[in-house]
Amino acid sequence: MRQFTWDDLQYFLAVARTGQLSTAARKLRTNHVTVSRRIDRLEQALSAKLFERNSRGYMLTPLGERLMEPAEIMEREAGKFQTEASGNMASLSGVVRLSTLEGFGNFFLAERLPIMAQAYPGLSVEVVTIQQIVSLSRREAELSITLHPPRTGSYQHEKITSYRLFIYGSRDYLARAAPISQRKDLSNHPFIGYIEDMVFTPGLDYMREILPGLRPAYQSSSIHAQLSAALAGYGLCVLPYYIASKHDTLVPVLPKEMHLVRDYWLSCHDDVVAAPRIRVLSDFIRREAHAFSANFLGEALLN
Repeated sequence: MRQFTWDDLQYFLAVARTGQLSTAARKLRTNHVTVSRRIDRLEQALSAKLFERNSRGYMLTPLGERLMEPAEIMEREAGKFQTEASGNMASLSGVVRLSTLEGFGNFFLAERLPIMAQAYPGLSVEVVTIQQIVSLSRREAELSITLHPPRTGSYQHEKITSYRLFIYGSRDYLARAAPISQRKDLSNHPFIGYIEDMVFTPGLDYMREILPGLRPAYQSSSIHAQLSAALAGYGLCVLPYYIASKHDTLVPVLPKEMHLVRDYWLSCHDDVVAAPRIRVLSDFIRREAHAFSANFLGEALLN
Protein backbone atom coordinates (compact mmCIF):
# COMPACT_ATOMS: atom_id res chain seq x y z
CA MET A 1 0.00 0.00 0.00
CA ARG A 2 1.39 3.37 -0.97
CA GLN A 3 0.78 6.68 0.80
CA PHE A 4 -2.69 8.07 0.11
CA THR A 5 -3.67 11.73 -0.14
CA TRP A 6 -5.63 12.90 2.89
CA ASP A 7 -7.68 15.24 0.76
CA ASP A 8 -9.19 12.24 -1.01
CA LEU A 9 -11.02 11.30 2.19
CA GLN A 10 -13.54 14.11 1.72
CA TYR A 11 -14.48 12.54 -1.63
CA PHE A 12 -14.78 9.13 0.03
CA LEU A 13 -17.08 10.56 2.72
CA ALA A 14 -19.21 12.51 0.26
CA VAL A 15 -19.84 9.47 -1.94
CA ALA A 16 -20.42 7.23 1.08
CA ARG A 17 -23.03 9.62 2.46
CA THR A 18 -24.87 10.26 -0.80
CA GLY A 19 -24.34 7.08 -2.79
CA GLN A 20 -24.09 9.10 -6.00
CA LEU A 21 -21.15 10.72 -7.80
CA SER A 22 -23.25 13.62 -9.06
CA THR A 23 -24.72 14.39 -5.64
CA ALA A 24 -21.31 14.17 -4.00
CA ALA A 25 -19.92 16.47 -6.69
CA ARG A 26 -22.55 19.12 -5.92
CA LYS A 27 -21.73 18.97 -2.22
CA LEU A 28 -18.02 19.37 -2.96
CA ARG A 29 -18.55 22.08 -5.59
CA THR A 30 -16.84 20.05 -8.31
CA ASN A 31 -17.84 17.65 -11.09
CA HIS A 32 -18.55 13.92 -11.07
CA VAL A 33 -15.45 13.12 -13.16
CA THR A 34 -13.20 14.59 -10.48
CA VAL A 35 -15.02 12.70 -7.75
CA SER A 36 -14.71 9.43 -9.66
CA ARG A 37 -11.00 10.02 -10.26
CA ARG A 38 -10.36 10.78 -6.58
CA ILE A 39 -12.20 7.61 -5.46
CA ASP A 40 -10.23 5.52 -7.94
CA ARG A 41 -6.97 7.08 -6.74
CA LEU A 42 -7.80 6.39 -3.09
CA GLU A 43 -8.70 2.77 -3.80
CA GLN A 44 -5.47 2.29 -5.75
CA ALA A 45 -3.41 3.84 -2.96
CA LEU A 46 -5.06 1.57 -0.37
CA SER A 47 -4.99 -1.46 -2.68
CA ALA A 48 -8.56 -2.05 -1.61
CA LYS A 49 -12.07 -1.71 -2.95
CA LEU A 50 -14.16 0.78 -0.96
CA PHE A 51 -17.34 0.81 -3.07
CA GLU A 52 -19.48 -1.55 -5.06
CA ARG A 53 -20.71 0.12 -8.26
CA ASN A 54 -24.20 -0.78 -9.47
CA SER A 55 -27.19 0.75 -11.25
CA ARG A 56 -28.37 2.39 -8.02
CA GLY A 57 -25.06 4.10 -7.35
CA TYR A 58 -22.15 3.52 -5.01
CA MET A 59 -22.52 1.16 -2.03
CA LEU A 60 -19.85 0.78 0.63
CA THR A 61 -18.03 -2.53 0.80
CA PRO A 62 -17.52 -4.09 4.26
CA LEU A 63 -14.07 -2.45 4.35
CA GLY A 64 -15.58 0.87 3.32
CA GLU A 65 -18.09 0.57 6.16
CA ARG A 66 -15.28 0.00 8.66
CA LEU A 67 -13.33 2.99 7.36
CA MET A 68 -16.26 5.40 7.75
CA GLU A 69 -15.69 6.02 11.47
CA PRO A 70 -11.95 6.79 11.29
CA ALA A 71 -12.54 8.94 8.18
CA GLU A 72 -15.21 10.94 10.00
CA ILE A 73 -12.93 11.38 13.02
CA MET A 74 -10.27 12.76 10.70
CA GLU A 75 -12.86 15.07 9.13
CA ARG A 76 -13.88 16.46 12.52
CA GLU A 77 -10.30 16.92 13.66
CA ALA A 78 -9.42 18.68 10.41
CA GLY A 79 -12.31 21.07 11.04
CA LYS A 80 -11.10 21.73 14.58
CA PHE A 81 -7.56 22.26 13.27
CA GLN A 82 -8.77 24.83 10.77
CA THR A 83 -10.88 26.63 13.37
CA GLU A 84 -8.05 26.76 15.92
CA ALA A 85 -5.56 27.91 13.30
CA SER A 86 -7.79 30.76 12.15
CA GLY A 87 -8.61 31.77 15.70
CA ASN A 88 -12.34 32.15 15.07
CA MET A 89 -15.39 30.29 13.82
CA ALA A 90 -16.16 32.86 11.11
CA SER A 91 -13.66 31.17 8.79
CA LEU A 92 -15.70 27.96 8.70
CA SER A 93 -16.27 26.58 5.24
CA GLY A 94 -18.03 23.64 3.68
CA VAL A 95 -21.57 22.44 3.12
CA VAL A 96 -24.25 21.44 5.63
CA ARG A 97 -27.45 19.83 4.39
CA LEU A 98 -30.54 20.24 6.53
CA SER A 99 -33.69 18.21 5.96
CA THR A 100 -36.71 19.99 7.40
CA LEU A 101 -40.46 20.12 7.30
CA GLU A 102 -41.76 22.56 4.71
CA GLY A 103 -43.44 24.88 7.20
CA PHE A 104 -40.40 25.30 9.43
CA GLY A 105 -38.01 25.60 6.49
CA ASN A 106 -39.97 28.02 4.33
CA PHE A 107 -41.88 30.11 6.86
CA PHE A 108 -39.38 30.34 9.71
CA LEU A 109 -35.85 29.37 8.81
CA ALA A 110 -35.57 30.81 5.30
CA GLU A 111 -35.88 34.42 6.43
CA ARG A 112 -33.32 33.92 9.20
CA LEU A 113 -30.55 32.03 7.40
CA PRO A 114 -29.16 35.21 5.77
CA ILE A 115 -28.18 36.33 9.29
CA MET A 116 -26.01 33.25 9.69
CA ALA A 117 -24.66 33.61 6.15
CA GLN A 118 -23.31 37.05 7.00
CA ALA A 119 -21.50 35.67 10.05
CA TYR A 120 -20.13 32.58 8.22
CA PRO A 121 -19.73 33.51 4.54
CA GLY A 122 -17.74 30.36 3.78
CA LEU A 123 -20.43 28.03 5.04
CA SER A 124 -23.06 26.84 2.57
CA VAL A 125 -26.39 25.57 3.90
CA GLU A 126 -28.59 23.33 1.76
CA VAL A 127 -32.20 23.21 2.96
CA VAL A 128 -34.31 20.30 1.71
CA THR A 129 -38.03 20.62 2.48
CA ILE A 130 -39.17 17.37 0.85
CA GLN A 131 -38.45 14.96 3.68
CA GLN A 132 -39.99 12.02 1.85
CA ILE A 133 -36.98 11.86 -0.50
CA VAL A 134 -34.15 12.68 1.92
CA SER A 135 -33.04 10.23 4.58
CA LEU A 136 -30.94 11.00 7.64
CA SER A 137 -30.25 7.28 8.03
CA ARG A 138 -28.80 7.11 4.50
CA ARG A 139 -26.71 10.19 5.33
CA GLU A 140 -28.37 12.28 2.65
CA ALA A 141 -28.53 15.07 5.24
CA GLU A 142 -26.45 15.89 8.31
CA LEU A 143 -29.23 17.55 10.30
CA SER A 144 -32.95 16.93 10.31
CA ILE A 145 -35.95 18.73 11.79
CA THR A 146 -38.95 16.48 12.27
CA LEU A 147 -42.11 16.12 14.35
CA HIS A 148 -40.74 13.03 16.12
CA PRO A 149 -37.22 11.98 17.13
CA PRO A 150 -35.66 8.96 15.36
CA ARG A 151 -36.62 5.66 17.00
CA THR A 152 -33.52 3.76 15.92
CA GLY A 153 -29.94 4.58 14.98
CA SER A 154 -27.03 6.44 16.56
CA TYR A 155 -28.43 9.95 16.75
CA GLN A 156 -28.43 12.85 19.12
CA HIS A 157 -31.75 14.63 19.21
CA GLU A 158 -33.47 17.36 21.17
CA LYS A 159 -36.79 19.13 21.16
CA ILE A 160 -36.18 22.68 19.99
CA THR A 161 -39.73 23.99 20.44
CA SER A 162 -43.39 23.15 20.66
CA TYR A 163 -45.88 24.95 18.44
CA ARG A 164 -49.64 25.27 18.16
CA LEU A 165 -51.96 24.91 15.21
CA PHE A 166 -55.43 26.44 14.92
CA ILE A 167 -58.28 26.25 12.45
CA TYR A 168 -58.41 29.27 10.14
CA GLY A 169 -60.71 30.66 7.50
CA SER A 170 -60.38 33.78 5.43
CA ARG A 171 -62.42 36.76 6.56
CA ASP A 172 -64.29 36.68 3.23
CA TYR A 173 -65.07 32.96 3.51
CA LEU A 174 -66.35 33.20 7.07
CA ALA A 175 -68.58 36.17 6.18
CA ARG A 176 -70.45 34.18 3.52
CA ALA A 177 -70.34 30.69 5.05
CA ALA A 178 -72.53 29.12 7.74
CA PRO A 179 -71.73 30.45 11.21
CA ILE A 180 -69.45 28.46 13.52
CA SER A 181 -70.21 28.66 17.23
CA GLN A 182 -69.38 25.13 18.36
CA ARG A 183 -67.32 22.14 17.29
CA LYS A 184 -70.11 20.29 15.49
CA ASP A 185 -70.59 23.26 13.12
CA LEU A 186 -67.20 22.52 11.56
CA SER A 187 -68.57 19.48 9.71
CA ASN A 188 -70.69 21.84 7.56
CA HIS A 189 -67.59 23.40 6.03
CA PRO A 190 -65.08 22.26 3.41
CA PHE A 191 -61.60 21.66 4.82
CA ILE A 192 -58.19 22.09 3.25
CA GLY A 193 -55.57 19.51 4.25
CA TYR A 194 -52.92 16.99 3.33
CA ILE A 195 -53.44 14.18 0.83
CA GLU A 196 -54.50 11.34 3.07
CA ASP A 197 -52.39 8.54 1.59
CA MET A 198 -49.31 10.79 1.33
CA VAL A 199 -49.14 11.86 4.99
CA PHE A 200 -45.60 10.68 5.72
CA THR A 201 -45.58 11.34 9.47
CA PRO A 202 -48.48 10.89 11.95
CA GLY A 203 -48.08 14.42 13.29
CA LEU A 204 -49.46 15.85 10.04
CA ASP A 205 -52.69 13.87 10.25
CA TYR A 206 -54.66 16.76 11.78
CA MET A 207 -58.14 15.72 10.66
CA ARG A 208 -58.01 12.53 12.71
CA GLU A 209 -57.94 14.72 15.83
CA ILE A 210 -60.08 17.65 14.67
CA LEU A 211 -62.93 15.82 12.94
CA PRO A 212 -62.36 12.05 12.69
CA GLY A 213 -63.74 10.62 9.47
CA LEU A 214 -63.98 13.94 7.62
CA ARG A 215 -62.04 14.01 4.37
CA PRO A 216 -60.58 17.37 3.27
CA ALA A 217 -62.29 18.71 0.15
CA TYR A 218 -59.04 20.21 -1.11
CA GLN A 219 -55.89 18.19 -0.53
CA SER A 220 -52.26 19.09 -1.17
CA SER A 221 -48.93 17.74 0.01
CA SER A 222 -47.69 21.34 0.38
CA ILE A 223 -48.51 23.56 3.33
CA HIS A 224 -47.79 26.53 1.07
CA ALA A 225 -50.57 25.41 -1.29
CA GLN A 226 -52.91 24.85 1.64
CA LEU A 227 -52.20 28.36 2.93
CA SER A 228 -52.87 29.81 -0.53
CA ALA A 229 -56.19 27.96 -0.76
CA ALA A 230 -57.23 29.25 2.66
CA LEU A 231 -56.32 32.82 1.72
CA ALA A 232 -58.35 32.44 -1.47
CA GLY A 233 -61.42 31.51 0.58
CA TYR A 234 -61.73 27.84 -0.35
CA GLY A 235 -62.63 26.76 3.19
CA LEU A 236 -61.15 26.02 6.60
CA CYS A 237 -57.55 24.96 7.13
CA VAL A 238 -55.43 23.79 10.07
CA LEU A 239 -52.30 25.95 10.12
CA PRO A 240 -49.47 26.71 12.55
CA TYR A 241 -50.03 30.00 14.34
CA TYR A 242 -46.61 31.32 13.35
CA ILE A 243 -47.55 30.94 9.67
CA ALA A 244 -51.18 32.07 9.70
CA SER A 245 -50.62 35.04 12.03
CA LYS A 246 -48.67 36.81 9.28
CA HIS A 247 -51.92 37.20 7.31
CA ASP A 248 -54.51 39.60 8.67
CA THR A 249 -57.21 38.14 6.42
CA LEU A 250 -57.02 34.75 8.17
CA VAL A 251 -59.28 34.45 11.22
CA PRO A 252 -58.92 31.69 13.88
CA VAL A 253 -62.04 29.61 14.49
CA LEU A 254 -62.84 28.43 18.05
CA PRO A 255 -59.17 28.91 19.05
CA LYS A 256 -59.52 28.15 22.76
CA GLU A 257 -61.46 24.96 22.15
CA MET A 258 -59.89 23.71 18.92
CA HIS A 259 -56.11 23.68 18.68
CA LEU A 260 -53.32 21.14 18.38
CA VAL A 261 -49.79 21.04 19.81
CA ARG A 262 -46.81 19.60 17.99
CA ASP A 263 -43.05 19.53 18.60
CA TYR A 264 -40.07 20.23 16.37
CA TRP A 265 -37.11 17.91 16.96
CA LEU A 266 -33.55 18.49 15.80
CA SER A 267 -31.56 15.31 15.08
CA CYS A 268 -28.01 14.61 13.99
CA HIS A 269 -25.71 11.60 13.69
CA ASP A 270 -23.58 11.05 16.79
CA ASP A 271 -20.38 11.00 14.78
CA VAL A 272 -20.77 14.46 13.22
CA VAL A 273 -22.67 16.38 15.90
CA ALA A 274 -19.47 17.96 17.25
CA ALA A 275 -18.18 19.08 13.84
CA PRO A 276 -17.86 22.89 13.86
CA ARG A 277 -19.96 23.39 10.72
CA ILE A 278 -22.74 21.23 12.21
CA ARG A 279 -22.53 22.87 15.60
CA VAL A 280 -22.79 26.37 14.15
CA LEU A 281 -26.03 25.60 12.32
CA SER A 282 -27.63 23.61 15.14
CA ASP A 283 -26.78 26.33 17.69
CA PHE A 284 -28.23 28.96 15.37
CA ILE A 285 -31.49 27.04 14.90
CA ARG A 286 -31.76 26.47 18.64
CA ARG A 287 -31.24 30.17 19.48
CA GLU A 288 -33.63 31.45 16.84
CA ALA A 289 -36.35 29.00 17.85
CA HIS A 290 -36.02 29.92 21.51
CA ALA A 291 -36.26 33.63 20.73
CA PHE A 292 -39.40 32.98 18.67
CA SER A 293 -41.09 30.65 21.19
CA ALA A 294 -44.06 32.94 21.95
CA ASN A 295 -44.95 33.06 18.26
CA PHE A 296 -44.60 29.31 17.90
CA LEU A 297 -46.99 28.70 20.80
CA GLY A 298 -49.66 31.22 19.79
CA GLU A 299 -50.36 32.25 23.38
CA ALA A 300 -52.11 35.39 22.14
CA LEU A 301 -55.09 33.31 20.99
CA LEU A 302 -55.48 31.53 24.32
CA ASN A 303 -55.46 34.52 26.67
